[in-house]
Amino acid sequence: MDRDSVGTPKTVGIIWGLLVLNTLGSAGAETIIPIPRSLIQLVTMGALAVAFSLALALNSRLRIRASAYLSLLTLLLVTSVLSSAHLESGFGALFRCARLALFVGTLWLLSRWWDGGPTFVRHHIRMYFAVLGSVAAGLVVSPGAAMPELYGGRLVGALWPLTPPQIGQYAAVIIGLTVLLLLGRRTDRTSAAVVIVPAVVLLALTHTRTATVGLLIGLALAIGSLLLTSAAARRFFSWAVLCAVVAAVAFSSALQAWFLRGQSQENFSNLTGRAKVWDALLAAPRSTVEQLFGVGLGDKSFGGLPIDNSWLAVYQEQGLTGVVLVAAVVIVLGGVALLRPPSLSRACAIFLISYCAIASYTEAGLGDASPYLLHLAVAASLLVAPAAAGPLSTPEGPRRRIPRRAQRSEVI
Repeated sequence: MDRDSVGTPKTVGIIWGLLVLNTLGSAGAETIIPIPRSLIQLVTMGALAVAFSLALALNSRLRIRASAYLSLLTLLLVTSVLSSAHLESGFGALFRCARLALFVGTLWLLSRWWDGGPTFVRHHIRMYFAVLGSVAAGLVVSPGAAMPELYGGRLVGALWPLTPPQIGQYAAVIIGLTVLLLLGRRTDRTSAAVVIVPAVVLLALTHTRTATVGLLIGLALAIGSLLLTSAAARRFFSWAVLCAVVAAVAFSSALQAWFLRGQSQENFSNLTGRAKVWDALLAAPRSTVEQLFGVGLGDKSFGGLPIDNSWLAVYQEQGLTGVVLVAAVVIVLGGVALLRPPSLSRACAIFLISYCAIASYTEAGLGDASPYLLHLAVAASLLVAPAAAGPLSTPEGPRRRIPRRAQRSEVI
C-alpha cells in the first residue's frame, strides 16, 4: 500500500485522470486512424462531466477546503462569464465558460483531500506517463506519422492528436516531479528510471525549447530550496552542474543545432512568428469594456493565428481584470511556497509554479481549463498546511505500520 494515498479514495485518482483527459484538447497532428474532431470533443467533454459527477458523488456533503488558488479561479470564472455574455466570440464562449465552471467545481470538490502530501503528485505523474505511453506507442507503430515533415520532424501524437509543445510539457513536468520524489526518497531508483528515461527521450524528440528551459530552471529552483536540508539534493546539484558544464563544452554544436531546430536567426529572434501576432494584438483598437474584461473565452487566437502567450491570451479574452487575477494566482502560490519551511512538498510546488510561469511566455492556458491549471492545482495541494489535513481525511480503518525500508522504496 502507498502510504501517501492512505485516507484518499482510489476514485480520486480516476477523477484526476479524467481531468487530464479533458485538457488534452482536440487539435493536433493527423493521427494514424483519423478521429473526427467532434468525437474527440465529445470524449474530452464527457470526461469532464463524468469527473464532476464522480467528485460530487464522492464528496456529497460538499466538504471543501479553503483555497486562495481556487477562490481566484472562481473570480476568473466570473470575469469570463461577464466578458463572454456579450457574445463577441459567439456562443462558443458560453460553452467554454460552462466547461471552466465544471473544471473549477471539480477542483473544489477534490480540495477535501488536499493535505500537503505528494498524493496528487503521484496521480499527476501516472496520468501523464500514460499519455506519453500512447505517444511512444504511436512512434513505434508508425514513425512517419509520429514525426511528420509538417512539424519539421518533431514528435507528435500519432494515436491521439497531440502537438510537440504538449508532449514536451507533459514530459518535462513528470521528469521534474519524479526527480524530486527520488531526491526525497519517496520512490526507488528503478521506478524513477522507468519514468525519467523514456520521458527524456520523448522530450528530446519534440525539440521543445520552452519545456526544456522550464524543466531546467524549475528543477534548479526546486533543488535549490532543498540544499540546506538535504544531502541528496546537494549531491545531485553538484553532479548536475558538472554534467552540464561537460555537455556544454563537448556537445556545444549539437546542442545549438537542437535548440535552433534549423531556424534562421531572424525567425528565432521573433519567436517563430509569435512576436508579430503579439504586436498586432496589442495594437488592435479596444473599447474600455474590452480592455477591462476582454472579448470572451475563445480559442486563444488572434487574426486566425495562435497567440501562444498566456498573458496576452488572457488580456484578449478576459481583459486587464483577468490578467490581474492570473498574476495574483502566480504571486500568491509563489509567496506561500517561499514562506513554507524546506520540504519535498515545497520543492515540488516551487518546480510546478516556476515551470508554469516560464511556459506562460510562449504558451497559452493560464486563463482557461488547461494542463497548466492542473499543474498549479497540484502545487496548491502541496502547499496546504499539514495540520489542517487531519479533520478532513476520510477514515479507512487503522493504519498499518510500514517499515522504513519499504517507505523508501515506494513506487510511483
